[in-house]
Amino acid sequence: MKNTKELKTWVNNFGLEHPLVIAGPCSAETEDQVVKIAGELKNTDATVLRAGIWKPRTRPGNFEGVGALGLKWMQTAKQETGMLTATEVANPNHVDLALKHDIDILWLGARTTVSPFIVQEIADALKGTDKIVLVKNPVNPDLPLWLGAIERLHTSNIEKLGAIHRGFSTYEKTRYRNNPNWQIPIELQNRFPDLPLICDPSHIAGRRDIIFDICQTALDLNFDGLMVETHYDPDNAWSDAKQQITPKTLIQMMVDLKIRKATDTEAEYRNSLNTLRTQIDVVDHQLIEMLGKRMKVADSIGELKKTKNVAILQTKRWNEILGKMILEGESQNLSEEFVLKIFKAIHQESINHQEKIMQS
Repeated sequence: MKNTKELKTWVNNFGLEHPLVIAGPCSAETEDQVVKIAGELKNTDATVLRAGIWKPRTRPGNFEGVGALGLKWMQTAKQETGMLTATEVANPNHVDLALKHDIDILWLGARTTVSPFIVQEIADALKGTDKIVLVKNPVNPDLPLWLGAIERLHTSNIEKLGAIHRGFSTYEKTRYRNNPNWQIPIELQNRFPDLPLICDPSHIAGRRDIIFDICQTALDLNFDGLMVETHYDPDNAWSDAKQQITPKTLIQMMVDLKIRKATDTEAEYRNSLNTLRTQIDVVDHQLIEMLGKRMKVADSIGELKKTKNVAILQTKRWNEILGKMILEGESQNLSEEFVLKIFKAIHQESINHQEKIMQS
């Protein structure tokens, strides 16, 4: 994308002293529900009311949204509270209806972002609009696909653009519903520092007890805002009940979150340093996760060797690993000495794991 310096203008125009907060229910369920939640969010740090009108579900038979009727409910909530409104659109018809009901912010969901054909159709339907359009990352960890969707909208002369990080699907079980893979939005920031970036902790978490921690990490990484699913009775929500929090919890969370402000040269230095340190923390966490996975494989090898009565140490295999890793380390500007130290320690831990299995 070219000429991206103006992309953050729409965020700055809010004139907020804190990151942008978009909040509201996963799904619009009834008019009373939408208006009540908006009323509880009025006069808080939440500037935008979100609600899902059309809900693409993984499997049929689940609640798939109330449809266009819910747009009227959002209009009512907007009139009564003064909050801006936001919803997901997945095709040109959704776009047309949302524009007719004066929805302020439209976003493309993760399932939409994966299809350049659908994105292009939506971009054509939105061409030249002055609405804010946000793009969630695709379901799979594919930065070019994410950027491609944003570029298609930018090519359609949509100036008020932003990205939403909602995590990525994985076949492995983790503490998250969708693995954050923070290095991907970090790379997005590095390539396009002027592109507003919003974090969706609800979809990353999948459960409400870790939403705060995800929000704090996002703010430490200089995200421009948060999109938090909020419901006055989350346990009985019609969709994604486990990942929604009450407006009261959200309000307290906004108080407890630490937000850095760069007001002078020293503050800017601390801000940059803290952001880089958070990036290191993210990578360190990934390193520990990957080492844990490696040791699980080593355990399986130990079980196999025990069954076949094979010695733990296989010198030829070990030398092959070292040779390959030294070459790969050089390609990443890592010294041979460093790579040797790291892999000798990993190898020793692997041996320790296998010895425990042999002796059990």
